[in-house]
Amino acid sequence: MYARRRRLYFLMMGGCLFLFVSAWAFVRLWSVPAAVAMCVVAMVVPPVAAVIANRRGPDDRWWDDPSGDPQSDDWWDELDGRKRR
Repeated sequence: MYARRRRLYFLMMGGCLFLFVSAWAFVRLWSVPAAVAMCVVAMVVPPVAAVIANRRGPDDRWWDDPSGDPQSDDWWDELDGRKRR
């Protein structure tokens, strides 16, 4: 799961760099408004890539992993309603 999210993140960031570099290296020669539009799209990509890279998958157990301290784990389980004493 982590490798797939990481790969998608790097693909999106690579696309962002491609948009930005190509906008000012090539596209500006034909159309400056198109180059600016490409930069605006490139500006939106990094936050979206970060959200996608950090989202929780259905198989991920980031927040419910036991901490290793039995007393703390019992306390959190009781608060979450998983175990009743």
